[in-house]
Amino acid sequence: MEKGRISSLQMAFMMYPTIVATAILGVPSITAKYAKTDLWLSPILASLIGYATVYIAYKLHKLYPKQTVIQFSEQIIGRIPGKILGFLFLFFYIPITGQILRSYGEYIVDSFLVKTPISVVMASMILLCAFIVCGGIEVLGRAAQLFVPVFIIPILLLIILLGPDLEFKNIFPVLGNGIMPPIKGSIVPGGWFSEFFLIIFILPFLADMKKGMKHGMMTVFAVMVTLVVVNLIVLFVLGSTTSTKNYPLMNVSRYISLADFFEHLESAIMAVWIVGAFVKISVFYYAAALGTAQWLNLSDYRPVVWPIGILIVEFSFWSYPSAMDVSRFDIIAFPFYGVLMQTLIPLLLLVIAVVKRNRQRKKGSNSS
Repeated sequence: MEKGRISSLQMAFMMYPTIVATAILGVPSITAKYAKTDLWLSPILASLIGYATVYIAYKLHKLYPKQTVIQFSEQIIGRIPGKILGFLFLFFYIPITGQILRSYGEYIVDSFLVKTPISVVMASMILLCAFIVCGGIEVLGRAAQLFVPVFIIPILLLIILLGPDLEFKNIFPVLGNGIMPPIKGSIVPGGWFSEFFLIIFILPFLADMKKGMKHGMMTVFAVMVTLVVVNLIVLFVLGSTTSTKNYPLMNVSRYISLADFFEHLESAIMAVWIVGAFVKISVFYYAAALGTAQWLNLSDYRPVVWPIGILIVEFSFWSYPSAMDVSRFDIIAFPFYGVLMQTLIPLLLLVIAVVKRNRQRKKGSNSS
């Protein structure tokens, strides 16, 4: 079904913007509502879900090396329950991809292309992603490798140029209200970290499988550091007003002004967002297309790419009538829904698989 092979480093390049792209815009204000000045601690606590998810995905992969969760679910819990669980995974990833696409569209239309219909913005992005998904895992891996530096450099420039505007005293008091506010603030980014389970769709196609877990864990660490730095930058510039902004990083970029010439760098943030959203939607789209083909027992996933693309666009409208519904889903539903589908259910599958393996070994040793 997929003949391509990528390196574990390319997998890391794919996963980094998949988590960070949407998180850097929304996470600072969401965590600030709960954690206040301790919002920088929340990504550190949330990353524990990322580490656990990568570990679970890799252990499942070691038990079933050439299969994705859609395939080995049938072997672990039986054919019919496995098919039902596979359908639930697909019914999770396809609407979630629609939600990511809708968030992208809302941001672009609200901030820049005010008079452009949102359907045009979203359809053009899904069309571009469909072409890269049809190209296969190798094309997706190389595109991510090419775009990640484009994604990281503007963020680094932003941090350097904001130097004169940073108020370091905004970080105090540290843990003034105890540890509970940062824990509450970590719940929402925890949902984003659970998306690391997507590596289960990539691990079977690694040329250097033994390095899969190492690069997965390194990516979790890189994402955590990025979110901590972004939260600190936003806190140092905006202070207590962080929680009132929809896109704090966008507001922060407007503070940059060097010699009344180098200013209005919102376009750099938009470039970061578009590049990151492109990789993120492509990875989710690829997982949905590959998973659907495996669930239907097809010999190739490419025939379902375009129908899945149409479904993603439709779900972006069906599931979220307004921009408020998108943000409400991000804050209220997704953290729990995401962790359930991408961390807890895989953990249950891993426990059942290990128990079954141990029983089979005991039977084998008793019979011998």
